[in-house]
Amino acid sequence: MNLRRLKYFVKIVDLGSLTQASEILHIAQPALSQQLMILEGEFRHQLLIRTKRGVTPTEAGHTLYRHAQIILRQFEQARSDMDKTGDTLAGKVSVGLAPGTAASALSLPLLKTVRARHPGILLYINESFGTTLSELIINGCMDMAVLYGDHAPHGLSFQLLLKEELFLVTPRGMHVAAGPVELAALRDIDLMLPRPYNYLRQYIDDALSSARVQPRVVAEIESSATLSAAIHEGIGATILPDSAARIIAASGDGVQRRIVAPVIEAPLSLCVSDHLPLSEPAVAVHQILLELVADLTVGSHLQEAGLDAEKLS
Repeated sequence: MNLRRLKYFVKIVDLGSLTQASEILHIAQPALSQQLMILEGEFRHQLLIRTKRGVTPTEAGHTLYRHAQIILRQFEQARSDMDKTGDTLAGKVSVGLAPGTAASALSLPLLKTVRARHPGILLYINESFGTTLSELIINGCMDMAVLYGDHAPHGLSFQLLLKEELFLVTPRGMHVAAGPVELAALRDIDLMLPRPYNYLRQYIDDALSSARVQPRVVAEIESSATLSAAIHEGIGATILPDSAARIIAASGDGVQRRIVAPVIEAPLSLCVSDHLPLSEPAVAVHQILLELVADLTVGSHLQEAGLDAEKLS
């Protein structure tokens, strides 16, 4: 086995084309095909299926692709660790931050803190949905992510960071009684929610199901810009974590309302692989993330205390 063939294989799968891979790798296509045949011989499995549109991995190919990414990533980190001098940390670290969560507020502070403490670390920040981020970690393509969830699927480990309360955001002209909205009242409101596979949607659905409320979902939207525009146009209301609800309410000229009886909470967790150790640079970034979340939590509590004091005065 040699790493060069694994790199070739990963590039072919990424591009879905032997021709394109040949051009990017600067290798003649017959030679690249020969390397692929050697790899298939070593594993005794067909790895790719050739079609008119290109190539697609077989089931065995998918398995090798996942492991190859992990192997190549660990090799690059090993080389980076050996090249570092003194106590300076250097290398690539990838962090996922689920959009529409309190995690979104961490991106800039994380970037600034890592740059200040460890300028040799190249930080990659991916703001995508939780299910996508968790798959990237399982496949060894990402070091860690902050996302919704508290029950880790196989291959992952979750560390609970905080629980974020969910709020209703309504168009300003929607006829809803002032003040907090009881969960049962949501059956009479047109809702725009994420797709069912989204972690946030799952917590909303569970809460509504427990209250025996059949939601009136009029659209499934996962774009903040589209959601803000829809709120502004009065198409419907949505349910979001406090951090995202404030942004959508402000940009869409909406009203943020607390959901009560009962409140809905979504756990925000730090997700890592349960079997792949973090590199030294990744451990440092992991620690910075925990510090920033602690600061975020304290700041949130202080803000809540300030709001409560205003109500009493």
